Amino acid sequence: MTKDAVNKTAVKLGGTPITVLGDFPAVGQTAPAFTLVDKDLKDVSLKDFSGKRKVLNIVPSLDTAVCATSTRKFNEAASKINNAVVLVISADLPFAMGRFCTTEGMTNVTALSLMRGREFMRDYGVKIVDSVLRGVTARAVIVLDEKDRVIYAELVDDITHEPNYAAALAVLK
Repeated sequence: MTKDAVNKTAVKLGGTPITVLGDFPAVGQTAPAFTLVDKDLKDVSLKDFSGKRKVLNIVPSLDTAVCATSTRKFNEAASKINNAVVLVISADLPFAMGRFCTTEGMTNVTALSLMRGREFMRDYGVKIVDSVLRGVTARAVIVLDEKDRVIYAELVDDITHEPNYAAALAVLK
């Protein structure tokens, strides 16, 4: 698929197919560069994590139960992973993401907002273009090695489902 390609069958919302735009990275590919915004309104790029393994926990919004659960689970797992960071990426504003992480005691994840980096959604093939969730991301987990090569990629089949934590974390052992 090209960046303008539409994937109508890979993702659902409560069982109903939704349209997702872009190219979802495949294992073996180099991850596209990105710059997103952290809780302090600073621009943060993929290269800022150079030399580390990265878990990209891509969620529609931390203000939903499944997104909050996946962030909690990856936060807990991150304390046991060597040379790796967990990046939680959502359409939430940095203020809301920072408040969530502080309230929930999320000290092992880095929350990044799409506020100034909306092209991330298309570049990573997670941009929802229809349904009530148009304009935010589909749920996905992408794990990158130290050189930003994709070593695990899951575009979750239904946004209301949690990702396969065990499979994502297994590639980091």
